[in-house]
Amino acid sequence: MLDTFQGLPVHALIIHATVVVLPLAALTVALASVLPRFRAWFGPGPVILAVLAVVLVPLTTASGDELKDKVDPGPTCKGLHDAIENHEHLADWLIWLVIPLAVLAIVGYFLHRKGDVSKPLVAALAILSVLSAGTVLVQTARVGHAGAEATWKAQC
Repeated sequence: MLDTFQGLPVHALIIHATVVVLPLAALTVALASVLPRFRAWFGPGPVILAVLAVVLVPLTTASGDELKDKVDPGPTCKGLHDAIENHEHLADWLIWLVIPLAVLAIVGYFLHRKGDVSKPLVAALAILSVLSAGTVLVQTARVGHAGAEATWKAQC
């Protein structure tokens, strides 16, 4: 299903949306959690981006699995095979970091719309949102770096 589009691997196409949306989602969720002016200005934007990230990550990993089936030489070419396996392993963890980010974005959006919310709850939400955003940013960078190494650096 997520194999090719007009002769190009879907993974090579969809990855561009993913590497833009994930960092944007992480940054906007973090900013909305700590800056009331940003939250008022951007409205539901962080929620939309975070939910879009939850959709994009499985599509990206599924298309990556399709591409792996075509290009992974297996254990006969240890360097390339290990690089692809490392990229896949790191990518498989990403959804488990993006889902909490989306949940925090949704909770934060509706809590702040409610208005009269306790300061400790707002502070806890902000701390969790910033931490979640940080983990998504770091893991996105790790996955991307591993993918770049598998594409450009690893050889048989």
